[in-house]
Amino acid sequence: MKRTLQTCILLAGVLLAGASQAAAPAAFTVDVTGQGRPLILIPGLASSGEVWQGTVARLCSPQAARQCHVLTLAGFAGAAPIEGDLLAQAEQQLAGYIGTQKLGQPAIIGHSLGGFLALKMAIDHPAQTGKLVIVDSLPALGATQLPSITPPQLQAMATQMQSAMRAQDGATYAASQRRTVTSMATAPADVERIIGWGQRSDRETVINAMGTLIASDLRQDVAKIKSPTLVLGTWIAYKDYAPRAAIEATFQRQYAQLPGVQIALADTARHFIMYDQPDWMVARIEQFLD
Repeated sequence: MKRTLQTCILLAGVLLAGASQAAAPAAFTVDVTGQGRPLILIPGLASSGEVWQGTVARLCSPQAARQCHVLTLAGFAGAAPIEGDLLAQAEQQLAGYIGTQKLGQPAIIGHSLGGFLALKMAIDHPAQTGKLVIVDSLPALGATQLPSITPPQLQAMATQMQSAMRAQDGATYAASQRRTVTSMATAPADVERIIGWGQRSDRETVINAMGTLIASDLRQDVAKIKSPTLVLGTWIAYKDYAPRAAIEATFQRQYAQLPGVQIALADTARHFIMYDQPDWMVARIEQFLD
């Protein structure tokens, strides 16, 4: 990805400790490309912002009159980790970044965990959030199999999953990671690239972020979202377990409270749609943004 600017983001506000002020550690870095209407692109769990390289080349080309701000979250893909709740800090610092950079209400495109963060921005910071594009992400990941699950049950599920991940030795953790990623992209080169990012990610950051995703339920909160929202989902990786109609019904059910949401499922793409069906994804995004 051509880098026209690299910015290390600090906390927008200041933390007062007596008479002194200190900035929080950076929850993400940003690569900025292009000139024009601002877009913020957020990658998924354990991914680098480089995942958006092909997308940025098209959405923020010189002819597109757009400016892409691509995040890489702390602790992912070789970026230094930070203490505390990564997603909460990233949300607050992103709101600060939008204000500091005078981006107004930028469109936000988020993949997987990045989609969750985009939803949180629209819920908690509506004045700083424009159109949303949610790429293969759900408001309540832990509720896909059991829609009636309660918050305590979600938390218990997350805690159990985190304990199991922490108990794995290095070889078992790596093997589990490889099995998971193999189902998420089609081309071997893409699979290896994604695995490489995971290997360079801080394990505890990944475990904590995954726990947050599993324990969270935004299905009712999305009713607060005022931003026009496009959700792009996938189903083909689950074809041996459920038909397309069932997967689509899950998306519709989870986003039922989001007014005016548009939902479309890719025909052949796995989780990393930007790799498996880039033309389809970019076409849908451009149509939606314009």
